Amino acid sequence: MGVDLIDHMGNDDSIVRAARVSSGTTGSEAANKGLINMLARDRHGSPFEAVTLQFKIDVPIFVAREWFRHRMSSFNEVSGRYTVLEPVFYVPSITRPLRQFGKPGAYSFEAGDYQQQLIARSAAIRVGNSSWEEYTYQLDQGIAREVARNVLPLSLYTSFYWTVNLRSALNFLSLRWAHPDSTVPTFPLYEIERAAMQVEAAITNLVAPEAMKAFNVNGRVAP
Repeated sequence: MGVDLIDHMGNDDSIVRAARVSSGTTGSEAANKGLINMLARDRHGSPFEAVTLQFKIDVPIFVAREWFRHRMSSFNEVSGRYTVLEPVFYVPSITRPLRQFGKPGAYSFEAGDYQQQLIARSAAIRVGNSSWEEYTYQLDQGIAREVARNVLPLSLYTSFYWTVNLRSALNFLSLRWAHPDSTVPTFPLYEIERAAMQVEAAITNLVAPEAMKAFNVNGRVAP
């Protein structure tokens, strides 16, 4: 999963300024950290919207379609109507769990055996290659890109820009990473969870470490 933080506006200080707008005061570093923790703990969420993030995301189409369900953000995706797509297809890694157990809403997954890994990986490669041949053949025959693309599978990679405020990003992370510190159960798709880990690392390391600390300390519930 490709996740790159392209741009951002604001940081931990932006959250503090937004929260203190009524008092017009400034606090010490320790007081500001405590304020951010209180906001996360008591779910005073609007100050977290003072931070805006823009990511460049490269994921298979089946992952993007789950990502787009997070509607409190904006997306600009590459269009197969206007450009010839790239032949990049998702192939499950050997660490990807393959066996599914349980019932809807409470599935668990376990690693498959060697034979299952071989079947899953071979099928992904075979379908990717054959669909790409059909796609490029149609283009060579002068068929419009918006028609030719219809033969391509969900494993094809797509690219999009994701613009989101920090509050909505925390909602995304609370749902798309079954983190051991989460107090609310969630059952994310394996691939989107890998991407969510990268999103969180970027925010923690580059933008708002105190906000992310408060998010984790308070059960990973979006404010």
